[in-house]
Amino acid sequence: MTALPIPQPRAETAADATRRRAGRSLGVALLLGAAGSAVVLIASGQTWAEGSAVVAGGSVSLDAGGRDVTGVPAALAVVGLAALVAVFAVRTAGRLLVSALLALSGVGATVAALVGASDSAALDDKAARTTGDTAATVGALTHTAWPYATAAGGLLILLAGLLALRYGSHWPTMSGRYERDGTPRAARVRAPAASPAGATVDPDRPEDIWKALDRGEDPTSRGVSGT
Repeated sequence: MTALPIPQPRAETAADATRRRAGRSLGVALLLGAAGSAVVLIASGQTWAEGSAVVAGGSVSLDAGGRDVTGVPAALAVVGLAALVAVFAVRTAGRLLVSALLALSGVGATVAALVGASDSAALDDKAARTTGDTAATVGALTHTAWPYATAAGGLLILLAGLLALRYGSHWPTMSGRYERDGTPRAARVRAPAASPAGATVDPDRPEDIWKALDRGEDPTSRGVSGT
């Protein structure tokens, strides 16, 4: 008896490996982009700096939130989140531009957070308003770790953008049934129906229908509806 050949597994090609990496990168990019945007939005709403201002009879404690210091990280987090979704709605050059916008949003959020980590202008403004002295500055200034958490979130957005730039061309695109190419739909042409007596009856012309009824014919008996 002749032994049957044992089928061998097909060797993975370069295209197969690229598709496999692209599939993994898609999930990772979505996770990084969503997590990074959430971290930036949450961390930028926390207290970034604390201090005190001297007033008559003592001092008053002051604090400044991240959005008091700079609103750039939160704004760029929203832009990055929108770009992450838009990646799937565009193709080719459009996808490349959106991916670049996603990466730049991460860069901008990170840089703005690091710059704001040592900022004292927001607390100085609060000290001037609290004391009524425009020259007043905040004392005993300290900074929290929230600016660095915001910067870390920006880095996650940046990584999502880099993955989109590298593998985005292999990612799926929004279904064509959700897209509109601007081409007008062809109008449905309804063919005139012939009456039993041989006269042509156009169902869109009321006068033809009335003439058929006057002749004692049924204009609907030959599929006037066109369906």
